Amino acid sequence: MEHNLKRLDRKVVYPGKVLNFCKDTMQLPTGKIEEWDFLQHKKGGGACVVPVLPDGRILMIHQYRPAVDRETIELPAGARDAEDVDTSVTAKRELEEETGYSSEEISPLVRIQTAVAYCNEYTDIYLARNLQPIGDQHLDEAEEIKVEAFEKEELLRRIYAGEIRDAKTVAGIMAYAAMGV
Repeated sequence: MEHNLKRLDRKVVYPGKVLNFCKDTMQLPTGKIEEWDFLQHKKGGGACVVPVLPDGRILMIHQYRPAVDRETIELPAGARDAEDVDTSVTAKRELEEETGYSSEEISPLVRIQTAVAYCNEYTDIYLARNLQPIGDQHLDEAEEIKVEAFEKEELLRRIYAGEIRDAKTVAGIMAYAAMGV
């Protein structure tokens, strides 16, 4: 399919630590020129993990998110350390740091892009089985995370009730549920 929408220029308006805020100069199919906002994730994205305990329950994390001004229930996740780092390495690291569990059985589940209209960020979601406790969490300085295990059906209920809204978490739980496990 040929596209008549064209980017003529991209300028970084504000360089951030994780994201660059950019202004794109776009030419519309009508020929009109407009400026559009674009968020450039400096590392491309990260990884998320669906950690399944031997009894079938799924480990979730509770944490306060200032952007939405509330505590959320999410799957463990984080950004890659660098663009060339495999996201499976990130998934393993985040599982261990945020939950205090590890897994030698991590497999790809799905890749998502959460805001394709204005951001290039993607998240690779992995499934981790046969979890083993390794000790305490190793949280980043700004993280306050509580870990809780949930039945899959309870998580699905909370998604449909609008209690769990985080895109990577919804996608990960739904992909896992679709496996019929």
